[in-house]
Amino acid sequence: MSQAIAGSRVSDTITDRPVRRRMRLSALLRPLLMLGGIVAVIAVAGYWWLTGGRIVSIDDAYVRAAKEVLSTDVSGIVAQVPVHEGQHVKKGDVLLRLDPLPFKLALDGAIAYRDGLLSDLDAEKLDYQRMLRDVQVKQAIVDADQAKFDRYAALVKSGGITKLDYDDARFKLLEDQRQVEAMKTQAAVALTKLGGDPNIDSHKQNDYLQAVAKVRELQRQLDHTVIYAPFSGIVTQVDTVQPGMYLAAATAAFGLVSDDNVWVEANPKETELTYVRPGNPVEISVDTYPGLTLKGEVQSIAPNSGSEFSVLPAQNTSGNWVKVVQRIPVRIKVFRKDGDPPLRAGMSVIADIDTGHKRSWRDLF
Repeated sequence: MSQAIAGSRVSDTITDRPVRRRMRLSALLRPLLMLGGIVAVIAVAGYWWLTGGRIVSIDDAYVRAAKEVLSTDVSGIVAQVPVHEGQHVKKGDVLLRLDPLPFKLALDGAIAYRDGLLSDLDAEKLDYQRMLRDVQVKQAIVDADQAKFDRYAALVKSGGITKLDYDDARFKLLEDQRQVEAMKTQAAVALTKLGGDPNIDSHKQNDYLQAVAKVRELQRQLDHTVIYAPFSGIVTQVDTVQPGMYLAAATAAFGLVSDDNVWVEANPKETELTYVRPGNPVEISVDTYPGLTLKGEVQSIAPNSGSEFSVLPAQNTSGNWVKVVQRIPVRIKVFRKDGDPPLRAGMSVIADIDTGHKRSWRDLF
């Protein structure tokens, strides 16, 4: 029996050896695995940090387009609206016409006045020449009066003529001299109206130039009774203007949104702009078109934050100042290809800017 018991103990010892070996191995691997897990997490985090920071993703971004509220600087009755809501128009297409009749009548009157004024100015030059001749004639009479007066002055002393005849000759001379002075003054006034040049071209006189300017202004107003598309795009809110309504000057008619001049305006935080530069490539994801990625590049970075032009800009010098991270508008040019779906102003997008920046371990210190 003792031999059996001894054999059983030997057998148990042999059987426990693998168990003890596994226990020792497990005891050795447990700290290694725990340390390895920590090292792996640190390695992955370090790799992510080193390779991260290159892409700046901005979800506060929207599609923008050149847009204009159409109006005219003249007032009139709407005669025709040849476009309809949502219609695509090209640059130079007619969008709206005002009744041109009042403007044509005013223009015709101004043209008639201009041409009539030209005749009047030519007549003034001729009248000035007539005045000069009249002065010469009157001056000859004054010279004759002067000679007669001189003779009478010599004769009155010797009693050759009466004192009455002498006085008549003297008064006649004085009257004709005053008339000559008055005629010279009238001639000087006429010369002043001619700009000091009796041979001036009537087309260069101030009155005529003013009449020409009036004609041009009325012609401009007539031309502005027609509103043309300043750029290609899509018209909107056309139904607010109907034929027959009175459209006052500078009153908004309807809108035009460009379909060519389209860009993305992103508003990243100021802390995200450290490495963003004009020319950086951008990937643009449009919420309206899932799965579509458009290419673009940073075109410009605004010199101010969005709050600088707000109605009530921040007063950072006040006593209750609270620091708020600002957003700086970034303009992104979109590269369009044939077949791309339309981009409409106001669409939400996500812009991923590739700054090309690479981190290093030195950035940690």
